[in-house]
Amino acid sequence: MNIPQAWVPLLMSAMRDAVRYNDQLLQSETLRNREDYEEHMLQLSQFFEYLKDEYQQGQYPIPLEKLVD
Repeated sequence: MNIPQAWVPLLMSAMRDAVRYNDQLLQSETLRNREDYEEHMLQLSQFFEYLKDEYQQGQYPIPLEKLVD
């Protein structure tokens, strides 16, 4: 996969938002199929960590800390 360099910061912030949203969703008392969401959250978190590692190795104009905080 080849993602244009200008879109990589957008990908990072979208993944951050996805992790935050799903983390909040797991806090819901009315959530059905919790195990499915927990597995999804695990995969999202692992993918986000992978992306952060890859981002650190690249040359991008926005520091990672600004994108994930």
